[in-house]
Amino acid sequence: MADNPTTITLTIDGQEVTVAKGTTILRAAKQAGKDVPHYCYHDGLSSPAMCRLCLVEVEGAPKPMPACVTQATDGQVVHTESEQALDFRRGVLEFYLVNHPLDCPICDQSGECKLQDYVHEEGRKHGRSREPKRIFGRDDFGGDVLFYGDRCVMCTRCVRFMTEVERDARLTVVERGNRSVIDTFFEEGLEGTHWHGNIVDICPVGALVSKDFLYKARAWDLEHTDSICPSCSQGCNISLHVRDNLVQRLKPRDNLEVNGFWMCDHGRLNYEWLNRGDRLEAPLVRSESGVRAMGWREALAAFLEAAAGAAGNAVRAVASPRASNEDLGAFRALVESLGGGDIVYRMSRAADEVVLKGFPSLARRRDLAPNGRGAELLGMLRVGSDEGTGGLEDVADHDGIVLVLGDALDDQAPDFGSSAALFVHLATHASAASANAHFVLPITSFAEQEGSFTNLNGRVQRFWPGIRAPGAARPAWFVIGVTLAERTGSTAPRSAAESFASLGSSFPPFAGMSYDDLGTGGALVNQPVSLSGD
Repeated sequence: MADNPTTITLTIDGQEVTVAKGTTILRAAKQAGKDVPHYCYHDGLSSPAMCRLCLVEVEGAPKPMPACVTQATDGQVVHTESEQALDFRRGVLEFYLVNHPLDCPICDQSGECKLQDYVHEEGRKHGRSREPKRIFGRDDFGGDVLFYGDRCVMCTRCVRFMTEVERDARLTVVERGNRSVIDTFFEEGLEGTHWHGNIVDICPVGALVSKDFLYKARAWDLEHTDSICPSCSQGCNISLHVRDNLVQRLKPRDNLEVNGFWMCDHGRLNYEWLNRGDRLEAPLVRSESGVRAMGWREALAAFLEAAAGAAGNAVRAVASPRASNEDLGAFRALVESLGGGDIVYRMSRAADEVVLKGFPSLARRRDLAPNGRGAELLGMLRVGSDEGTGGLEDVADHDGIVLVLGDALDDQAPDFGSSAALFVHLATHASAASANAHFVLPITSFAEQEGSFTNLNGRVQRFWPGIRAPGAARPAWFVIGVTLAERTGSTAPRSAAESFASLGSSFPPFAGMSYDDLGTGGALVNQPVSLSGD
């Protein structure tokens, strides 16, 4: 028995486990390493105990108990794998399969379907039903969601998400018994809602599917990489799902400190820009004889020579809040080595925040870039309009040194930087303005490198490379680090971890932080930050 009044000790499948009072059997079993099959239960939703799949045998109880709502008690003895418990689940699974269609070969959920997994592990070898299966067909719920009623197991996760978390009750269960089906209210679908993509994530079967992902790929063909959403300053933890070096979809990754289990539809669907084919693939160097592609060694040697020739000129610099902390820190060091000066950045801003009412610490934030806070902490200044344009007038016609990191300059005139003694553009894509640059150096996007972003609350979070960089594109921190090593005689960072660690020596908010400290959940910087969300 437990001595601590706030904990209890029970036995699950012969293993003693101590948990906090109020813990359900299902969560206690998970703590003991036992995964009790379940459908209607989800960590972010209420527990209606309606799917009956999580039934377990509890010694002394007169009937099987639903593990998702039954609280564990001191001294309780639970069997999740006894013949009686397995028989409970086999019976429930057989009922599910009475009407469930054999859509596995064409279903988007195949390979990620819990019904497949549970039936394979514990279901009957052969079905016994001889009656025709019910047919509901396909329904367009609006937004990005299609509903296949034949596949639905009536777990009601989608209904509860819209009611409890998004708090926009547009889904409900209509009819009763074996005629029950999920439907929208009248003619009002999911259009206009901002978080409905999450119901596809939490659907345990293929009843709810994404129109965007429909028939794109099979689950087993996708490689998953932990990353951070680049679409706003919230910093939602996500996974990149990749096939053939193309991002096929984005999915939320659990982090209760940042986004819980969810992400907004804007961020979810904002990824096709990562698959653009018009990427810079080699350093471009402009001289009196024209522009030509070079290898990195030759291009950086020419850049060092040009920088020496332009020494003494004032520096104007522009950075992008979509660049990583490591890239921005290296860029700051480059500006300082060339004489110093202010670095400005631009960021578009939405008219309003879109808050997830049932999880109010999560919102699609007004600042539509992932690392504005990082740029701010590194001493950079925000300029321009809420549309992310303008503000570069002092840079456009500067006759000294112009350095640009990541900003595409799409809104700038074709003569941007044409007066500069030295114009260097580190970019992923070429633009009309970059045609005037003496050096156009190809860099990687966040999806092609290891690095970190700092979200609006000052949480530094890591991301990892999910796709291969095109051609000779390299992370900006690496390109700049090698350049500075040659220029100053210092040692170039050999990894993103080394580049991040070096930030602490110059910028107190990052002092003492390392990738080990960040882990996969992130860590707060070393100074208070505003929590206003602006």
